[in-house]
Amino acid sequence: MKKAWPNQPIGAICEVVNGGTPKTGVAEYWGGEHQWITPAEMGKRSSPFVSGTERTLTDLGLANSSASPMTPYSVILSSRAPIGHLVINTVPMATNQGCKGLVPGKGIHHKFLYYYLGSIVDLLNALGTGATFRELSGGKLKEVTIPVPPLPEQQRIIGILDEAFEGIATAKANAEKNLQNARALFESHLQSVFTQRGPGWVARPLGDVCDLLNGFAFKSGDAVQESHTQLVRMGNLYGNRLNLDRSPVFYPDSFAVDYKRYRLNEGDLIMSLTGTTGKEDYGYAVRIPECGHSLLMNQRIAKFDSLKEELVDQDFLFYYLRSRAFLDILYPTANGTRQANLSSVTIKTLPIPLCPVEKQRAIASALDGVNEEAHRLAALYERKLAALEALKKSLLHQAFTGQL
Repeated sequence: MKKAWPNQPIGAICEVVNGGTPKTGVAEYWGGEHQWITPAEMGKRSSPFVSGTERTLTDLGLANSSASPMTPYSVILSSRAPIGHLVINTVPMATNQGCKGLVPGKGIHHKFLYYYLGSIVDLLNALGTGATFRELSGGKLKEVTIPVPPLPEQQRIIGILDEAFEGIATAKANAEKNLQNARALFESHLQSVFTQRGPGWVARPLGDVCDLLNGFAFKSGDAVQESHTQLVRMGNLYGNRLNLDRSPVFYPDSFAVDYKRYRLNEGDLIMSLTGTTGKEDYGYAVRIPECGHSLLMNQRIAKFDSLKEELVDQDFLFYYLRSRAFLDILYPTANGTRQANLSSVTIKTLPIPLCPVEKQRAIASALDGVNEEAHRLAALYERKLAALEALKKSLLHQAFTGQL
């Protein structure tokens, strides 16, 4: 940082304004002319500037809460759940209690303040306290120091960052579009396989080609801190991926023998049977990879077992279970009020389109190739997005250490 730039506490150069929420059940408090923003809404914004909010307050709503409108071109910081979302209001705006408003004094430009706070989000998080979720207090925020160069220097830095971030935003948008296209490439090809069938295909119930084995309701009291035997639960199958690092639960190694009926082996094909009603977060199909230790199948997971190899190829079945053609008939069979539940008995009645097994193997092999290419492209664009995000952080660091 240039020696000529003095450091000042935020509390000395900004007014820090707390937010508040009137009672949500009082209709007279809501739907007025006063803009009112929350951390959740801030997290959806792609632009730093905001002029309209999802919810608004009436005069009564303002009067019956601690919310206080800030002057335009203040910087709003989410101070909990999470700490670090930032926006600049272009009209008078209040916030809920999860935000802190910073009204800049004459010596600090709002955009310079915005960029600086964005460069120290890790520090702001470290200053947060709380057991359930971290919250940054107004007192701690006021103590945070900020370099304050002369306004012309602030505006020069803002101009450089604005131009650089505009280019990064364009590059990110292109990379994100390419990433979506890479993922859609496989899904489109997968869909066409099972909807554009030629002669020689027949539909049979899934129960004609395999059985479904439901998992076991292992007792939580039998779990141990660590072993070589891990339980596979619904959360481990999220997004059609097996993630054994997600809230791992272990059982004594003797369970791999005592409950061998529910042991999962490399290549086994399983599906999650329960999710949140109204969301497609169930029916995930996963093939078990080689993982080096024993896996047990928990309840509300089913294994596609006893495949009749003369009728169906396992890889072909796996791709069918992942296809939109299958999911469109699977999801409507779910029942339950608080959770969506699939029935393995019902699943066995659902149709699967079949062609000769040799052709199934050829189709599965071709899908493997498309899937690998889609993953390669997706990984490429994910690396580009990570590099662009790293570039933003580097530019912010340079800006506030006098290197721009």
